[in-house]
Amino acid sequence: MLAGKRILLIVGGGIAAYKVLELIRRLREAGAGVTPVMTRAAAEFVTPLSVTALAGEPVRSDLFDLGNEAEMGHIQLSRVADLVVVAPATADLMAKMANGHADDLASTLLLATDTPVLIAPAMNVRMWEHPATSRNLATLAGDGVAIVGPNSGDMACGEFGPGRMAEPAEILSAIAARLGGGALAGRHVLVTSGPTHEPIDPVRYIANRSSGAQGTAIAAALRDLGARVTFVTGPASVAPPAGVDVVRVETAREMAAAAEAALPADAAIFAAAVADWRVANAAGSKMKKDGSGNAPALDFAENPDILARIARMEAGRPPLVIGFAAETDDVVAHAKAKLARKGCDWILANDVSPGTGIMGGTENAVILVTKTGAEEWPRMSKDAVARKLAERVAEVLA
Repeated sequence: MLAGKRILLIVGGGIAAYKVLELIRRLREAGAGVTPVMTRAAAEFVTPLSVTALAGEPVRSDLFDLGNEAEMGHIQLSRVADLVVVAPATADLMAKMANGHADDLASTLLLATDTPVLIAPAMNVRMWEHPATSRNLATLAGDGVAIVGPNSGDMACGEFGPGRMAEPAEILSAIAARLGGGALAGRHVLVTSGPTHEPIDPVRYIANRSSGAQGTAIAAALRDLGARVTFVTGPASVAPPAGVDVVRVETAREMAAAAEAALPADAAIFAAAVADWRVANAAGSKMKKDGSGNAPALDFAENPDILARIARMEAGRPPLVIGFAAETDDVVAHAKAKLARKGCDWILANDVSPGTGIMGGTENAVILVTKTGAEEWPRMSKDAVARKLAERVAEVLA
């Protein structure tokens, strides 16, 4: 899928550098040529010999290497590739990129290039969450740099959280998508995610425990396969992925309007945990206790059924409509009933009982329910669920 493409691979200095060996192997298998560049710190984690052997080209690391400069100067080296990939993109490398520093070969190449750039960040969770890294990330995204990952999980330092470099398969998909070779290139997919907040008054609202993590992962996986993704998200605790069209909403009615406005689409995936009801008599100012001991009476009204509304459209219905069913008992039975009731094509059902740790957690265990049966997937990370679902969508839309 990448036959004839040339990748300039810049390897940063971090423990995740070991994954680059697998990435190089996969790139070569896909038909791409790889020109490797390593920082001095990267050589502390993987050997230049290993990288050279897999890439089939010598590693470049010295800005003032007269032999390499005579053959191909660093300015030219930065411009002959179809894509520049930085993996792992350490906090230091990201800071240099964002602020235009050029004190070694890697940073000089990045400053001199007019080629598209994709980074795979990797660092300690505290470094990833530091305001300086957030500012640098925003600057890079604004400069048009594509970003894949990072993922959440256990780290070599013993901590847990976001900061793990994306897996080689994810990076490969992102590269293919960036170069227009993804399985969903040219396709438009609508994804809804997160909870909705239904106001009681300007201060209080009704919500649920959804973090938006699964919907975010799905949008990222579709993007990595080359799809144009419209991501309609409620007030989730997980940030939306880079490289998608983000539409932020608060209420179910806002989400319904945004979803319909995003059509037409080749597929629509409704991963949002939409509140079933809203407060019909929401107050315009903060409700006060009156000393009587009586709670104010709240009148509830049903929210629009976004999944059913779009699945049953007579004109403009996406060819593939997928819903989610978060259940606490009789998961498959409820999912089958929902599939028939809503008129969608697939339902991804999961057990969100408190003991599962799925609602708001990092893992999921889903059952894919279609009109022909139910397929149970093993428990895996939400990122892995998203990739598997994106691949299934690609198979249908191919």
